[in-house]
Amino acid sequence: MSAALMAAGLGLIPGMASATTTAPPAAASVLAVEKTYDSPAERSVRTAPPAGAVTYGNENLAVGIGVSYRSALGIDLKTEITSEDVALEVTVDWGDGTTEKFTAKGTGEQSHPHTYTEVGSYVTKVTVTDSVNRAVNEVAHVTRGTEFTPYAPTRLLDTRNGTGTKAGKVAGRGTTRVKVTGTGSIPADGFVEAVALNVTVTNTVAPGHVTVWDGDTAAPETSNLNYATGQSVSNTVIARVGSDGYVELFNGGWSPADLVVDITGYFSHRPASGYTGLKPTRFVDTREGLGATKGQVAGRTSFGTRIGGLNGVPAGITAVALNVTVTNPKDAGHLSVYPGGGKLPTASSLNFAAGETVANSVIVPVGPDGTINVFNGGWAPADVVVDVVGYYSKDSKAAYVALGAHRFLDTRVPDSWYGGGKFPARGYIAQGFSVIDGPEGYEAYVLNTTVTDTTDTGFLSVAPSPFPWLINDQPGAPVPPRPVSSNLNWTAGRTVANMAQASDGEHGIIHFWNQGWKDADLIVDVFGVYQTN
Repeated sequence: MSAALMAAGLGLIPGMASATTTAPPAAASVLAVEKTYDSPAERSVRTAPPAGAVTYGNENLAVGIGVSYRSALGIDLKTEITSEDVALEVTVDWGDGTTEKFTAKGTGEQSHPHTYTEVGSYVTKVTVTDSVNRAVNEVAHVTRGTEFTPYAPTRLLDTRNGTGTKAGKVAGRGTTRVKVTGTGSIPADGFVEAVALNVTVTNTVAPGHVTVWDGDTAAPETSNLNYATGQSVSNTVIARVGSDGYVELFNGGWSPADLVVDITGYFSHRPASGYTGLKPTRFVDTREGLGATKGQVAGRTSFGTRIGGLNGVPAGITAVALNVTVTNPKDAGHLSVYPGGGKLPTASSLNFAAGETVANSVIVPVGPDGTINVFNGGWAPADVVVDVVGYYSKDSKAAYVALGAHRFLDTRVPDSWYGGGKFPARGYIAQGFSVIDGPEGYEAYVLNTTVTDTTDTGFLSVAPSPFPWLINDQPGAPVPPRPVSSNLNWTAGRTVANMAQASDGEHGIIHFWNQGWKDADLIVDVFGVYQTN
């Protein structure tokens, strides 16, 4: 797969532009090929010529083949032919009902690209023939991309009561693990690549962070959520599943804490639902009566709202990607988001304290009528805001590629971005993602955004750039409109993280807006990408 992500960006304050660069920075290869499938030449099955046939003495005719990833649905096929110096015909059966023919002569290598229309497992067969000899080889492989299967919100792990593990807090600097594949109706067929989880830390006695990863390697240096003393914090995580079917969780604090994990879906190499990203669109704001009755949601009550069939979201979707915010709560509590018509789950989507404004990314199945429900699990009223950032459906074309964790931006690090320094108050940082390759084929990116070193309240907005790069960084460049949606909210002294499923729009650039009045620091980690080819 060609490099798509840009390693640096440009920081701008509305009304100003920087002339530090007039071209995009060099690309960062976080989308590098990770796996190949090979069948060496010695595995070729050779058909001997018929008795009495005139041959070229090509008794060693053979073909070795290898498949490597080019994109979510694309592969590169490499053929290594061993032959006498004679004309050859090469026929490739791609395993999806299509074939192609190529010519060759004698020993040599060829490369052939191919793009599948659907994720899945395929057997690619190569046949090489001269006038009388024939050699055949084949290799089984899967697409790099995966599709999403919604799963009714279900609790997989709760260290408070021993669900999925032994009861008891996770020690400081300690780990626990949760079984994913083979649990409930989640298949253990080897095709599940990643899982959508809501991870909550609670009963904390000191600050810390939580890191979620597949366990096949050492824990990455990145974090998925941060917590303060006495705080309950949730964040959605799209995590790779380990080769043993487990996901690992590391308590990066120095004191014990409880961890809770709820599943809302999984990504498999079997066909299911693709993804379509949207510019963040507000569907619900109880302060204004948008999408729900005007006024705060009473404690221990729920409301339903339609997603499918409204505001550019088609009917028939299977799940929706949201950013859900609670604000003005009168007391501590939690929200649970679940499918319309479904049973209220024990799973929670975000936790809040009295007076807090808290946002969390949520991936949730929708009901058969295209609706979701939001339950205020607290005992006092609160306002709820729901922004839609994308949806999953049978007709959506983008497949998900899990990349692991890659640190993309950290304003605490000198010279880590073109503007340099902190995340500017009332300003934005422009980061190029698919500028070099072009945004075609890149539907959205799965990011974990963290704001730290805060000295005042504020909120983060993540949105695609309306301008191309060369306009974006010129003196006197037009000022992009300030987004109204929020991805996370912070208060003075707090470090806050939230996942963002962000489109880089038609220009391959994402804007990160500091909507507060004080500078802060911003960290962005990339975990995956949705691709359409």
